Amino acid sequence: MSRTAKIGIAIALLVALVGTLLLLALAIANLNAIAAWIGFDEAGNLNGREGALGMLLNPEARVNNVIQCEDDAGCSALWPIIFAAGFAFVIVTGFAYTTLLERRLLAFLQHRVGPNRVGPLGFMQPAADGVKLVFKEDLLPAGADKWVFRIAPMIKVIPILMIAAVIPMGPDLVLPWFAPSLGDVWFQVPQGLIDSNVGVLWVIAITSIATYGVVLAGWSSDNKYAMLGALRASAQMISYELSFALTLAVPVMIVGSMAIGDIIDAQRNIWDWLVFQNPLAAAVLILALLAETNRAPFDLTEAEQELTQGYMTEYSGMKFALFMMAEYLGMIAVSLVAIAVFFGGYHLWPMDGLPILAPVIFIVKVVLMLCGMIWIRATLPRIRYDRLMQFGWKVMIPLALLAVAWTAVAIVVGDALGGQAYPAISGAVFVLALALGALALRRLSRERDSDEAIPLEDDPAYTGERRGLGWALVHVVGMLVAIPLAHIRFQLRALEGLASLGRSPEEDRLLESAETAVDKHGG
Repeated sequence: MSRTAKIGIAIALLVALVGTLLLLALAIANLNAIAAWIGFDEAGNLNGREGALGMLLNPEARVNNVIQCEDDAGCSALWPIIFAAGFAFVIVTGFAYTTLLERRLLAFLQHRVGPNRVGPLGFMQPAADGVKLVFKEDLLPAGADKWVFRIAPMIKVIPILMIAAVIPMGPDLVLPWFAPSLGDVWFQVPQGLIDSNVGVLWVIAITSIATYGVVLAGWSSDNKYAMLGALRASAQMISYELSFALTLAVPVMIVGSMAIGDIIDAQRNIWDWLVFQNPLAAAVLILALLAETNRAPFDLTEAEQELTQGYMTEYSGMKFALFMMAEYLGMIAVSLVAIAVFFGGYHLWPMDGLPILAPVIFIVKVVLMLCGMIWIRATLPRIRYDRLMQFGWKVMIPLALLAVAWTAVAIVVGDALGGQAYPAISGAVFVLALALGALALRRLSRERDSDEAIPLEDDPAYTGERRGLGWALVHVVGMLVAIPLAHIRFQLRALEGLASLGRSPEEDRLLESAETAVDKHGG
């Protein structure tokens, strides 16, 4: 271990020791207040009708002294900090163990053992990986833009964490709280940071920002493979962001609100889940979110066989760890979004009567969604880049438009007929869409079977033969583009002629010799 690493460990241990001593000193200084809050009287005896313990055991206090957290200055300032700290701890720990889940599940699907050496059943493997990355050498390319190179991983990570800010993890909780000005009361606190009335727009906006981290990382690395990965990321984001945004319009139309909390509350029962009302939109959304996270089979931005490691080629140490963290945090964040808008969020009968279990239900659903993503990676090969773009523009966007039209027609007809007509109309449209899709696939398969394969030596795309409608259209477009270019060239020559009128013969000879030297040496 290097001397710098030893110094870093010593400083970290010293900071941890000082923090522990400060917390202990604060606890000792406020020991009486803490004891009173728990329920001890001045003699040191435990009183079951006072303090937090009394509120837990005394139903009258629990019913009569409930205050909204937002109505109290102390609670409204302190509770978001407590919840954000706990939520950040859970989601960062979840990222670490998502890596272990992927490795163990991939090993199970491929009949391997997986990591099982560090800790019982390999549960300490994420900690070992983190320690290893901390002590890796942090390299910086000589030609890189240093500040952009360093900031790009943070631009990738921070927006992903911001997505979860508008997703409620459960209904409001009623918790005991000690407020000096109010006495022993109960506060009704939310299980989320904010439930914005434009939460869906927030999710669409923030998911787009994360792509800038990838693009800036590739551009600032001064590496052609990293730059190609960045270009692929930008093109992929534009292609799949459209279908992602279109499918999010489906739950907004059904519920009539863009607040994610309202969308979750509209799915209290399993049969109310929006996935059963429009499964096509749910499928398109999941595929678009999978492409947004650059997960296999959509991981063209870091294709090892083509681009080494893509936009992460030049990154090492903790910066590389941040990009890996962003990938797995992205998996968790998009799982939260998909579950919130189509799979009932934290609702699961018969546990809706226990709000404290709502985050547990949400976490279980997220783990199942993560297992599905890992299963897809273990099953499907990487898509070729041109086919990836064709799939996004020619398949995903038409299907997303069909899903939006399906819901719009079902809502309008259902409102006109009244009663329970909407589920029936939606089901009829679903059956019609399946029938039309089956007919289209059958027709396409028949056409492919009937068409004879064109020999390679006769294929116009290979021989370059000038025939066919495509060749004519290409040349028409080329001629239209050439017109403004020719006009620009004419103007440049005219300006050069005007400039030469004011030069002397000696200046003309010097300019010609300079141009000759430039042409000779290739610029």
